[in-house]
Amino acid sequence: METSWVVDVVAWAGAVVAVVAAGLVFRVDSMVRAAFWLLGSFLGVGVLLITLHAEFLGLILMLMMAGEMTIMAVFMVMFMMNPAGLNPMNMVHQHKAAVAAGVVSFLALASVGLLVDFPDRPADPDAEPTAELGVELLDDSMIVFQTAGVTLLAAMIGGIALASRRGRFGDAFDGSLPPDLGDADGGHASAGASTPGPGADDEHAGHGGHEEHDAHAGHGSHG
Repeated sequence: METSWVVDVVAWAGAVVAVVAAGLVFRVDSMVRAAFWLLGSFLGVGVLLITLHAEFLGLILMLMMAGEMTIMAVFMVMFMMNPAGLNPMNMVHQHKAAVAAGVVSFLALASVGLLVDFPDRPADPDAEPTAELGVELLDDSMIVFQTAGVTLLAAMIGGIALASRRGRFGDAFDGSLPPDLGDADGGHASAGASTPGPGADDEHAGHGGHEEHDAHAGHGSHG
């Protein structure tokens, strides 16, 4: 009885973490934070699976989602126009459609869980579901997973090629200046200091030419 009570508490804790973290995915204002809250939601689901005696699926879900969300955050830092995916941004662009889709999805899944009469077919105590799953993944379904891997690789290469192309507004680094990091002594440049524009050299050259011309004219008049 005591063990069952502990399992129930852990299951409810995992459910609360999964639901709250899933809601925060749409409340935070950063893609990277959203990715890690999504990871927290999957961890809660993994805890639920473990309490349902699906230890293998729960641990695999935790391991896969930990790696996937971390890689997603790294790619956001690398490729997002919003610097590092950390600056505030609007995470939902069509609020009404998003709310409607969420409500419909929740009602559909809840109705399946509450109304469908699932067959009572307990697993064979002599069966080894983990071994059978491994045989399925590495035997008949191998070509499916290999095809999915090649497709994901092609998508990654295409994303890198598109991100490195010259955009319609020109190169992203055209006209950009490095930040003023101050002197070598640790001092900072004054706030009013400005970087000379492209025509500054021509202007100085023009002034220098006028001064030189005036000097030659003066010597000639003295002579």
